[in-house]
Amino acid sequence: MTDAEWQVVREAMPVPAWLEGRGGRPEGYCHRQMLDAVRYVTDNGIKWRAMPVDFPAWDRVYAFFRRWRERGLVKELHDRLRGRLRLAEGRGAEPTAAIIDSQSVKAAASVPAATRGYDGGKKINGRRRHVITDCLGLLLVVLVTAGNVTDRQAARVLLPRLRERFRKITLVWADGGYRGRLVTWTREKLQLTLEIVKRSDDMTGFVVLPRRWVVERTLGWLMRTRRLVRDFETLPASSEAFICFSLAMLMSRRLARRAPHPQPDRSRWAAAA
Repeated sequence: MTDAEWQVVREAMPVPAWLEGRGGRPEGYCHRQMLDAVRYVTDNGIKWRAMPVDFPAWDRVYAFFRRWRERGLVKELHDRLRGRLRLAEGRGAEPTAAIIDSQSVKAAASVPAATRGYDGGKKINGRRRHVITDCLGLLLVVLVTAGNVTDRQAARVLLPRLRERFRKITLVWADGGYRGRLVTWTREKLQLTLEIVKRSDDMTGFVVLPRRWVVERTLGWLMRTRRLVRDFETLPASSEAFICFSLAMLMSRRLARRAPHPQPDRSRWAAAA
C-alpha cells in the first residue's frame, strides 16, 4: 500500500478489542504489514507457504487472515470502505436499490467434494459466487456455494440477509434465472420488488443490458485478482473473505486517488530566487 492508501485503510479499520478495554493483548505485528501480506496473497494467488521473506512468517499471516475471517473483521473493513466511497461518489451511505447475479468458477483439487458441484448451464465443476451489489457495483452481500446450487436457491438465503442489513433497499434487479415463484415470495415475505431484466429474442451478439451490466462488471473485477480466478479454498467462508479483500483493495485505491495531496511549500523557492 502507498502511504495515501494506508491512511484510508487505517481510518476504516476495526478497533482492536484491547484498545477498548475488552480484553486481549496487542498484536505482535504491524497491521500494515499484515494487510499488505494478505493483499499480496489475494492479488498474486500464491500459496500461503510461498510468502516472500519481506513479509512476516506465513503462518502468522494466515492466523491473521483466519482471525479476521472468523470474527467478520474483513467484512467490517469492506463495508466501511464502501460507505466512504459511496459518499465520495455523491451517494448516500446506504443504497436504495441493488442488483443480484452469480458467477461459476472451477474448483481446485483442494476444494472438498462436500462444497463443490457441477453447474450444468455453464458446464463447470466447482463453486458459484452469488453476489448482490449496489448501483455503483460495490458489493453488499456475498454467498459462496457449490456449483450445483441454483440462483433461486441461493437468492432465498441472500435476499433475507440483504433485507436485514439494508432496510432502505426496496428494488432488486435480476436476470431471467431468478424469475418464477421467487418474485412473488420476495414481494410477500420481504417486501422487496424483484424486477427481471430480460434479454429480448431478437438480440444478437454482445448487448449491454440495463442494470445487469453493473453486477457483471463487478464479477469481472473479481477475475482481475489471481486468487479468485479459480476457487482454491477449502472453506467457502475463505472464498468470501478473499472476495471482500479483493474489492476492499479496489475501493481503497479509489479513495486514495481522491484524497487531497499536500501542496509543496513554494515560499522557500521564491525566497531563493
